[in-house]
Amino acid sequence: MSEQVRLRDAGQADLEVFLAQEHDPEAARRSNFPPREREAFMTHWKTKVLGDPSVFVQAVTVDGELAGNLVAWWEEDRRFIGYWLGREYWGRGIGTQALALFLDRETNRPLHADPFSGNTGSVRLLEKHGFRRTETVMYAEQEHTMLVLHGES
Repeated sequence: MSEQVRLRDAGQADLEVFLAQEHDPEAARRSNFPPREREAFMTHWKTKVLGDPSVFVQAVTVDGELAGNLVAWWEEDRRFIGYWLGREYWGRGIGTQALALFLDRETNRPLHADPFSGNTGSVRLLEKHGFRRTETVMYAEQEHTMLVLHGES
């Protein structure tokens, strides 16, 4: 039986789950993104994500259960995307389905992404949706793969 992956608007009620997902040790290791303290996380999400009308954020649900999020935001003149799924949703094709749905709704192009290079699953997911590698950059002495999506996904 196939799982039903959907997107919906994210809200403050989702933040506790997103915080717990960010604090999963394996997710933090793979993404090379250190989990933030609760107050810093909540402030960031309430002001810079949910509180910024230029940010497009969607909650990912699987059979009605909150599974993660996808976000698009501006950094200067470039639109970036990022995503986070709870570990129990990895390796099941959920990220592939959710990203396809998100790219149908987020119509800004080009779109940029900069995952940690060691997160090969994330790099592959983006490439599967038409993102192309442009360069490798260093953030805090860690290698990240810059990818860009032009036109339609």
